[in-house]
This record gives sequence, C-alpha cells and structure tokens, in this order.
Amino acid sequence: MRGGFRVHHQEEEEESAFVSMTDMTVSFLFIVMLLLAFFASQYNDKDTVSRSTYETVVTERNGALEQLEVLRQILVEKDKEIAELKATTADLQKDISELKAKIAELEDIIAKSKKPDPLEAYLTRSAAERRRILETLRDQLKIDFPDLKVVISEESDALRFQGEGLFDRGVSTLKTDRKAVVEKIAARLQQILPCYTIGPLSTWNEQCNPGASIIEALQIEGHTDSDGNPESNLMLSTARANSTFTTMTASEPRLVDFQNFRKQPVLSVAGYGQMRPIRPNETLEGKATNRRVDLRIIMYSPSRSAEIERIRHSLEKYEEPSNGPP
Repeated sequence: MRGGFRVHHQEEEEESAFVSMTDMTVSFLFIVMLLLAFFASQYNDKDTVSRSTYETVVTERNGALEQLEVLRQILVEKDKEIAELKATTADLQKDISELKAKIAELEDIIAKSKKPDPLEAYLTRSAAERRRILETLRDQLKIDFPDLKVVISEESDALRFQGEGLFDRGVSTLKTDRKAVVEKIAARLQQILPCYTIGPLSTWNEQCNPGASIIEALQIEGHTDSDGNPESNLMLSTARANSTFTTMTASEPRLVDFQNFRKQPVLSVAGYGQMRPIRPNETLEGKATNRRVDLRIIMYSPSRSAEIERIRHSLEKYEEPSNGPP
C-alpha cells in the first residue's frame, strides 16, 4: 500500500515539473513574439535599400579599400625613401662638415701665407731704402756734374762710375777735375749715414728711416778690364779704391766713425782687378764698362725676426728729431 503511494507521489512530481517547463517555454515564446511585434512596428521601408544599390555600395567600398591599401603601400614606400634620404642627408651633412673644416684649414693657411713674414718684410724695406739712398746720390751728382757717367747697378746695390769717369786709364790718382765729385759724395754720405748706422754720430728717427734699416758696409770697390797682367790689375784697382777712400775721408774725416750693427766701421775698400766683370771684355765698350769704381751699399740682414727689435733698440739709443728724410 505504502509502496503504491510512493509511486503515485513520484508520478505527480514528474508531471508537475513537466508542466513548469511547458509554462516557461510558452512564456519565452510569448516574449519573443512581443519583441518581434515591437521590431515589426519599428520597421520602415525607407530604412532599406535595394539589392542593386547594396551591391553597388559594396563594390565601391571594396574599391575604396583596395585604393586605401594601394595608398598604404605607397606611404610605406615613401617612408622607406624618406628614411633613405635622411640617411643620405646625414652622410652629406657629415661630408659638408668635413669640407668646411678643410676649407677653414686652407683659409688659415692662405691667410698665413698672405701675412708677410716680419724678416722678409724687413729685408724688403732695407732693399728699398738702399735703392733710395743710391738714387739720391745719383740724382745729386747728375745735377752737380752733368757729364759724369754714373749709374745704379742692375742689382740696385751700388753706384757705378764707369770708364774713365774718375781715373785716367792705367792711373790710380783721381783726375784733378773729379776730386770734387768724390768730395761731394763724401759730404752727402755725411748727411745720410747718421740715420742708418749706430754710434756717437748716429741720429736715427722714424722720418728718415721708418723701417729701422741699418747699413752693414759702405764699400769702395775698384775694378779693371782684362788688359794687362792680372796681378797688376788687382794692384791698380786696389790703389784706385784707396785713393777714393783717402779723398773722401780727407774731406769728411768723421765718415770712419759710423758703425754697423757689429760696431765696425761701415766704410771700407776693396780691389778686385779684372775678376768681377759686368760685361764681356771682347769689345772696347765692354772693357770701358768693366773699368769702374763702385760705391756699394750692403745692408745688414738679420738671421731671424728677433734681431729686428734689437736693431731698432740699438738705433733708438741715438734717436733725435728730424725734419724729414735726407
């Protein structure tokens, strides 16, 4: 009896669970129907497109996407090109920097090469001063002695009295009418030398000698042609130089007191005979040119730039005001 009741009770429970599931299913379907009814009420024909329009839009969209992909690929390639250009630009900028550094180095070298070397500039000024002294002597002599054969040497270092300008041929004594020429030279040198020498007779100033040039030697040189015995010619040329020196110092005794940078007398004599011709001795004209007396001016040449200041200091010890160049 009890067993039959248990079976009957189990059947009732199963039937009740089935009814509940059915109710739930019906309720869910009812809700779905309500939602479909709602969406159906919201439907509008205007919100739809035709199939052909849809396909056209899709085609255009796909075409646009393809173009977009093409553009993307182009941008990728451009990015690569830009990267390569940046790398090339960096290399070029490096090259430009190196070239600029090289140009700056070359410009510095050029600037230094253009800048005059102090020693070279001093020597150039000294040569110019020597030329000016010789020109002053020559021009004055031509005014006082128009018929005198006197020229400046090709090297612009000597005043040259050619032929029988001062001496008769084979004679070492000055011509009587040429003694005045040598005395005139001595007087002019007495005016010029104080500005280019050191010692008690020096009177250097910026006006007469702005480059602080200094005379190393004022040499009276005798020369002959090739005629006769070489030893006799040497003696004759030396005797002529001595004769000129004696006449000059007799006229201006203080000439022997002018000193060079080594504190040696600047005035000296030398005889070279026929050893230093300036023209071939094969012609009479050449021989006449070689028979000469040279008044050679040798300027002091410093061995280094530091000596230039020493020279100036030596001259400044005897500095005096001047009215201008001689």
